[in-house]
Amino acid sequence: MRFDSVPEPPTVAARPHDDRGYPVPAITPWQDGRPQFALTDHERSARCATERLCSVCGVLMEQGPVWRVVGTAESEAIGAALAEGLPYRNLAATLEGPGHRACMLYAAMVCPYLARPNARRGLSAAGGDGLTDHVVRGAARGAGGAVVGFADYEYAVTADRVLFRFLDVVEHLPYTTGDAHLAELRAELTRRAGVGPSR
Repeated sequence: MRFDSVPEPPTVAARPHDDRGYPVPAITPWQDGRPQFALTDHERSARCATERLCSVCGVLMEQGPVWRVVGTAESEAIGAALAEGLPYRNLAATLEGPGHRACMLYAAMVCPYLARPNARRGLSAAGGDGLTDHVVRGAARGAGGAVVGFADYEYAVTADRVLFRFLDVVEHLPYTTGDAHLAELRAELTRRAGVGPSR
């Protein structure tokens, strides 16, 4: 599915877009007037964490659940826990920040790395060090992923990175290719247009 056929949440549509038409996430750094999509800007990410701003659109996330896109291993672990009626909590920190439900559904369809199981990272945000092995050049996304809602998040801002942990799964939407959630995104955009803040 072409990225420009995916409906943009209004807050994403208001973001700057690159020459191809891709919206630039709130945490993406710029260099020489061009967005560096595979990298994360420390100051932008820290601001999103501390001010509870969506890492995709940069707009305030209301109190309540937040969402993020996870890869194969975490999606499978969450699915297994939920199938057994068990709570899930990953104590390992991640560099990926939270966002609105609609923004994360959109990102799962439009971001080339998140949308396809054969995708690989193009650039490295920091070398592999155990915590960031999954964000280095050439790292594969894996066979599947999921858009996951969490009751809340914790964060730590260090001198060189912003780390997140997510608490209590409230929704698990697995997928192989991101376009599996096109109907879900459309329904969420309709709901948000009629009701207001993301659930």
